[in-house]
Amino acid sequence: MLYFSTDNNSPKVDFKEATIKGQAPDKGLYFPEKIPALDKNFIDHIHQYSKEEIAFKVIQPYVGDVIPNAELARIVAETINFDFPLIKVDEAIFSLELFHGPTLAFKDVGARFMSRCLGYFVKDSNKKIIVLVATSGDTGGAVANGFYNVDGVDVVILYPSGKVSKVQELQLTTLGKNIRALEIDGTFDDCQQMVKQAFADEVLNKKLFLTSANSINVARWLPQQFYYFFAYQQWKDKNNPPVISVPSGNFGNICAGLLAFRTGLPVSHFVAACNANNVITEYLQSGDYVPKKSIATLSNAMDVGNPSNFVRILELFDKEFQSLKNVMSSYSFSDDETKNILKEVYQNKNYLLDPHGAVGYVALKKYLDQHPHHRGIFLETAHPVKFYDVVEPIIHAKVPVPDVVNNLLALKKESIKMNAEYESLKEYLLTH
Repeated sequence: MLYFSTDNNSPKVDFKEATIKGQAPDKGLYFPEKIPALDKNFIDHIHQYSKEEIAFKVIQPYVGDVIPNAELARIVAETINFDFPLIKVDEAIFSLELFHGPTLAFKDVGARFMSRCLGYFVKDSNKKIIVLVATSGDTGGAVANGFYNVDGVDVVILYPSGKVSKVQELQLTTLGKNIRALEIDGTFDDCQQMVKQAFADEVLNKKLFLTSANSINVARWLPQQFYYFFAYQQWKDKNNPPVISVPSGNFGNICAGLLAFRTGLPVSHFVAACNANNVITEYLQSGDYVPKKSIATLSNAMDVGNPSNFVRILELFDKEFQSLKNVMSSYSFSDDETKNILKEVYQNKNYLLDPHGAVGYVALKKYLDQHPHHRGIFLETAHPVKFYDVVEPIIHAKVPVPDVVNNLLALKKESIKMNAEYESLKEYLLTH
């Protein structure tokens, strides 16, 4: 499998080079040259396969021969060695819980897969790789955990000061060793722009070996397909595939779901669930893509005003607006609506959502209200404890605290404060 740049001004590369480079030299995103077609027999008998067999079958065509099959099988097994349960909330709505990994967030899958692939690629190299990543919340913790103590790799994480939850911040600032956190006086968009400038800086890249662990990296983006297949494996009514609602910020997650759909996964419709950052919601109404400055919300991991991965979604649909609209809808919701649905579901359904899952739930409910013959799944992307300071005042109760979080709360945050200017980041990278 080869990958081309969405800007079409860079040479095609294999999975190894796409993973190591992160972003194409022309600043486009790498995209697979062809979309694999999974065989119908596999889909029809998916209940007979283990999750490891499913994940290997899904990812192998994208990796090709750059990782031996036995090694890839090991990487896949380590990536998904936790549960992905599909939980019934009511007769029409199910929650796919993606928070049972080590950092209690869906991004554990992509981060664990990428870290192991990159570790394999650099094991015989004498040059240290620097993984540079911007986070609006969960990416930082997942990447920090996934790459912790990986030989030959240093990680530098940029996060917006005061705009991530306490648990999220501790997950990315307390590990030490090869993990460093830069606390930026700005927004996630500022962090992401600084990272993009670093990758585009020829002088910096001649001196340092930089790569990205954001969802722009194919090794972070592609394995997110796994849990869509795990959801379908658990879906009882195979004659009526689910509608799937995805809390969406940088649009890597829903893009992976759409890719899975294009390869043959049965899905009735996708819903991009957005908070006040509604660029894509408005795009699907008007056909005009107008990036905005991001707005801080309760569902902070979705606070993105110019989602990087949307260019891949357009590529999946050959940039045909109507083709995309036929498959994906989008709704956006305010913080007040998020609070109301979180409280309502807790009281009436006895199910506790996190703020991102709440947006996913209410978006699915809105779609199903308009299409009552369907049933669906929303992605519960993070454990509510990661946002206990938001959730507890809403439900007037304590969120159950897993042991991993209790241990975390006893640790001391270590970060380096920095202004939102690229030159400050460049100086830090060159001197540290």
